[in-house]
Amino acid sequence: MAIKVEMPKLSDTMEEGVLAKWNIQEGDTVSAGDVIADVETDKATMEMEVFDSGTILKLLVDEGDTIPLGGLVAVIGEPGEDISGLVSGGASGESSSSEAATEPETADSASESFDPIFGGIGSGNTTDSSDSSDSTQTTSTTDGRVKASPLAKKVASEKGLDLQTLQGSGPNGRVVIADVEKALAGGAPSQAATSSAAPTAQAGTTSTPEPQTSASTQAPAPVSRPSSGSEKVKVSQMRKVIARRLSESKFTNPHFYVSVDVDMANVVAARGQLNQVSPVKISFNDIILKAAALSLKKHPWVNGSWNETEMTIHHDVHIAFAVAVDEGLLTPVITHTDQKSLMEISAESKELAGLAREKKLQPQQMEGSTFTISNLGMFGMDKFTAIINPPNAAILAVGGIRDEAVVKEGAIVPGKRMKLTLSSDHRIVDGAKAAEYLNELKHMLENPLAMML
Repeated sequence: MAIKVEMPKLSDTMEEGVLAKWNIQEGDTVSAGDVIADVETDKATMEMEVFDSGTILKLLVDEGDTIPLGGLVAVIGEPGEDISGLVSGGASGESSSSEAATEPETADSASESFDPIFGGIGSGNTTDSSDSSDSTQTTSTTDGRVKASPLAKKVASEKGLDLQTLQGSGPNGRVVIADVEKALAGGAPSQAATSSAAPTAQAGTTSTPEPQTSASTQAPAPVSRPSSGSEKVKVSQMRKVIARRLSESKFTNPHFYVSVDVDMANVVAARGQLNQVSPVKISFNDIILKAAALSLKKHPWVNGSWNETEMTIHHDVHIAFAVAVDEGLLTPVITHTDQKSLMEISAESKELAGLAREKKLQPQQMEGSTFTISNLGMFGMDKFTAIINPPNAAILAVGGIRDEAVVKEGAIVPGKRMKLTLSSDHRIVDGAKAAEYLNELKHMLENPLAMML
């Protein structure tokens, strides 16, 4: 019996998912537990598994489509099995499948034209959106339009590629973005490119070239047109959540900032000695994570959270650290940071950062933080302020270690200095508490042996 494959809930806050990549094709045999697709959620790109075995009879959505929780994405069954009733409740197989495939795509076509700068819906894709139901009924409609996804249409239009020349690999022969990319990568000539290149190709032949006036009045090919200086970028699920959470944090939490300058000469020396004996390379960030965690144990108010009805002071220290990815920032969490050695912190932070960049972090690896550290020192930043990661009471912004002249015992000598800036929620953390925490952290870093006590 044929089985529906629906969009699962892959995170605790997920409401919809973007099917980023199919890992199977129609006709493939799958077993329970096989990963059939990568799905972009509000937190990360997750693997989607199947819970039944059988043959993939139908893929009902394209790569790039947005599907609500429980939305139908595929059908599994026995080869040759009639799935028309399962897909549409009694309609014919071809039309129902087409409608099922088109429905999430049409809903997503508006988000493809979303303007992340002005927050409105652009006009570039309005034609594609309105035409999608018509153009996806057959391979080619009576008026010559080609069945294609909105994203495929958009890219093909920008590149001057004639969709009529492409063989669609999507459901019911629909042209999808993969088909467009394949054609472009294979050097398929675009309409504009062909017309603009024609005079050059004919220059060495005896045939008469087109009149110069025709070439001079012809619009330039889209593929060779200089950048207009702006670009519409589709907002990912993760980016939407980042934007919402940070906006709420910035405009709801009363932020205040305190900074301190730290002498890092002893840390630089200690790190060099540690890395001579440690099987895992210790980074400056690892040392800061450890020092921050131990300082939080002494100043637990900074390790708190606010939920409008009560304040929570956490006695367990779980530090999140920011990792830059293409879509924004991910914040994996090192649990019980204060109880772990530098080697353990180093190994775990490297593993979590790698998973973040590979988009393989699990939701539970980004939950439960009590404090956050954002380090931009490796990007050459001396000092910056960070927005609190709710529900945390504070976040530490770490600048780079810089060489500068300092005065020691009345003499000017070379020094290693670093700026730390603490952003605090004034509803929980008062100025004095923030200053006491930063001074404790400064003392810990300037006397790294204190971390061993």
